[in-house]
Amino acid sequence: MSMCPLCNGFREVKIFCEKCGKKMEDNGKSTDYLDDYSPYLDIDICKMVDGDPNSLEKHYCIHLFHCNDCQTDKNVVIQE
Repeated sequence: MSMCPLCNGFREVKIFCEKCGKKMEDNGKSTDYLDDYSPYLDIDICKMVDGDPNSLEKHYCIHLFHCNDCQTDKNVVIQE
């Protein structure tokens, strides 16, 4: 069973904004923002629509990082 280290609080990742260089904030799985109920769906089902066709078999969790300074968003692939 694979577990995302960010979703489960095992570690933190520092991602810096490509536009302004400031540290970006981890806003969780990108699929959590699909609709009101997506945070409650099975993770394996959400991986079918996360934008990476191989995320389920390669054990990737795609997180949305946000820069509070310049309002830039970035999806980052995290190895589970």
